Amino acid sequence: CQHVVATEDDDDVPLQCLCDLATSVPKTLQPHLNDIFTLCASTVADKQKDDSYRHSSLEVMVSLCESATNMVKKKASNFIPTLLEQCLGLMTELEDNDEEWLSCDNVEEDSEEENAGIGESSLDRISCSLGGKVVLAPFLQIVPRLVQDSQNWKNRHAGIMGLSTIGEGCKRQMEPMIEDIVDNILPFLQDPHPRVRYAACNALGQMSTDFAPTLQKKCHEKVVNGLCGLLVDLSCPRVAAHAGAALVNFSEDCPKATIALYLPQIMEKLEFVLEHTFKQLLERGKKLVLEQVITTIASVADAAQDQFVAFYDRLIGPLKYILQNSDAEELKTLRGKTIECISLIGLAVGKEKFGKDANEIMQMLLANQAQFEQISSDDPQVSYMISAWARICKILGEEFAAYLPLVMPSVMQAASFKPDVTLMDDDEAAEQQEDPDWNFVPLGDQKLFGIKTSGLQDKATACEMLVCYARELKGAFASYVEPVTELMLPLLKFMFHDAVRSAAADCLPCLLECARGRGSEFRAQLWNAMLPAYKEAIEAEHDKDVLADQMHGIAQCVEELGAELLTADHLETICGIINQQMIEYEERRQEREKGSKDEDEDEEDAAEALNDEVEEETGVLARVSDVIHALFQAFGERFMPYFDRLEPKFTPLLDSRRYYGERQWALCIFDDLIEYGGQGSVKYQANFYGPMLASLSDEYPEVRQAAAYGFGIMGQCGGPAYAQACAGALQQLATMISQPDARSTEEGTAATENAISAVAKILKYNSSLIDVNAVIPTFLSWLPIWDDTDESPYVYGYFADLVESNNPLVLGDNNANLPRIFSIIVEAFHKGAFEEGEDKMNVKERLINIIKFMQSNAEVFGAVLSSANLDEAHMATLQHLVG
Repeated sequence: CQHVVATEDDDDVPLQCLCDLATSVPKTLQPHLNDIFTLCASTVADKQKDDSYRHSSLEVMVSLCESATNMVKKKASNFIPTLLEQCLGLMTELEDNDEEWLSCDNVEEDSEEENAGIGESSLDRISCSLGGKVVLAPFLQIVPRLVQDSQNWKNRHAGIMGLSTIGEGCKRQMEPMIEDIVDNILPFLQDPHPRVRYAACNALGQMSTDFAPTLQKKCHEKVVNGLCGLLVDLSCPRVAAHAGAALVNFSEDCPKATIALYLPQIMEKLEFVLEHTFKQLLERGKKLVLEQVITTIASVADAAQDQFVAFYDRLIGPLKYILQNSDAEELKTLRGKTIECISLIGLAVGKEKFGKDANEIMQMLLANQAQFEQISSDDPQVSYMISAWARICKILGEEFAAYLPLVMPSVMQAASFKPDVTLMDDDEAAEQQEDPDWNFVPLGDQKLFGIKTSGLQDKATACEMLVCYARELKGAFASYVEPVTELMLPLLKFMFHDAVRSAAADCLPCLLECARGRGSEFRAQLWNAMLPAYKEAIEAEHDKDVLADQMHGIAQCVEELGAELLTADHLETICGIINQQMIEYEERRQEREKGSKDEDEDEEDAAEALNDEVEEETGVLARVSDVIHALFQAFGERFMPYFDRLEPKFTPLLDSRRYYGERQWALCIFDDLIEYGGQGSVKYQANFYGPMLASLSDEYPEVRQAAAYGFGIMGQCGGPAYAQACAGALQQLATMISQPDARSTEEGTAATENAISAVAKILKYNSSLIDVNAVIPTFLSWLPIWDDTDESPYVYGYFADLVESNNPLVLGDNNANLPRIFSIIVEAFHKGAFEEGEDKMNVKERLINIIKFMQSNAEVFGAVLSSANLDEAHMATLQHLVG
């Protein structure tokens, strides 16, 4: 390798071979690690070298990071800053073709800047493999030099792109500091160079996804204002379009209450851009910004929901016009995005507003739907259309059933498609392999198995449509239950496409719901065919994501059927499936750990090295938890004899050395045991109490949340048998809630609010061994909460109990705490602490009545209002509450 790199007399085959070794047998390279990194780092840094040598050298180092993470951390940690610098250095190797870049109207056809792309993807892989604990600190030492380089736009571009690139791998470390990071990126939205402005948009968009919804909740004003400013600068279409794309990312996970604050401002900009870019399409054929602004409108509507109704009338006309006049081949993507936009707006504003246009839009789309089987699999309209039908089903409800005779024949035909398959010799397949519609898999003995893939995506899409129809139409789909069930059962094992198997697993529970009106006997017949089919499919499944979908399908069937239609034989079969899955789960875990043994790594390093693999596995464990939850919910204490046989499979998952996802889902299973198992759960208290208590201080908020919820359930449902456990957990819960970073991330906030709810439940329902008066002032200091709408009714229900009972610790001397009580209630409603349209346990009405009771005394209410000093937005919330 050294000779080849030094002389460039040959191609980079030796480096590629070294890369293969780094991937497959990295430990054999350990004695030479220093030499390898020295050679490869210097090669990447040498811009005079041929790019193939530089790329292969970087790939060697990145492959070592991925395949021998702990070895690199321990034996080559001094090279990590250099490696990060090399990636960022490649990311600066951009072309000086500003005019060409600015004039590009199709980003997919943009000239590839290979070095920059390889640098960026390598940086992403390094951060994901080594993790934020190792990567973030050296990266933050390097990047200021780049972003502060006022003379070289390429350095600024690379630094900004780098910040967003490491986000996925460094999420846990970066999220608590997201406000500072965003503040450092925002000035570059005004950078004199358009590609730097583009990079800033890209970073804000990517971070809106990686750090959602924390970024949206903490940085909304600055991000929205910054992106809207660039959106309307149509002198630079590519930057304007990318600002629109970043707004899509921001909107997707933005709370409705937050997006509503900026809706008039955002829509003013979007309507301006829509009008002017449509003119550009007509006059010059330019469509880049128009396509993007339509997508952005759709995303904002989806986030704003019913708040979007004020903009419906102004937008629906232009969008229908675009839909009617975009039949040209080159406008298919525009047409697809317009279909998506109209359907999302319709879903946002609801049937009452959308209804008057629904039939006209349906007629426009029916031509596409009726000719479903004729649409090319690579037609960009297909995916948009499928999603649109799902939304229109939701909007119209049972009225959509009138269109089923028109659309079902073609959908059933596409879903029934059987691909061509063949078995060929190597020689026979040579010519066929040139055909992009065929895929071949070698079977050995010079034989290949071939499958014609064209039509498979259409089949998957059609199956997903059937799921949509069944889910949304319910009883109105009843006449199609038998043929669709007959179609879907064998598709649970359709080996040629994962999405088909997943759609079949999703569809069967929906069909059971559709059949409610046809009686218990008919539904029992369906279920007796479905459960064995699920069992066979699960036993044959190798893809973990599909396996998770199949387990989830069983859970949904159990929820739909309940104890009435589930027999003892059904329970035995389902528990047998769970037991077998847990056996196989443990076998795979042991195999992974055996393969990961490394004399140089400690336990923490070993656990981290396995995280990526276990992440996929815990998806299956999560769905096992779903099935257990559904069974407990349906049978309550009657499920205990079955759980007793399964419990030994779950307790080992609570071990603190296990991966956090395993501990999280195991805790969820024991939470269900406490909630539904009655006194039968007490015998397992010794198994789960210690791990659950320790989990309140776990590093991972997902684990803390599951543990906190468990103690809340002990309080609410456990009775005297759990009184000591509740008392013993109170201090740990308080410590967890009062941590400085308790709300620094979305997951942390969820865990913290679950802990506050747990304290409320314990104080209300299971406080026999607790000095409640000593805890109440601390409990009040934690309010208000507003993120976890499932737990808010319990927290505020107890809060209302205290206020309504005139508890002196709550009211204070001479009612001195009334302003505080008032502020808690107003803030809770203002921040959206409760689900719209629901009033679980009558809590919202009780809180409003407390406000109205204060209002009944003008003098008291005046003093409270004066003390609260509400701003305009909070005053509007108050007016809404009291009428």
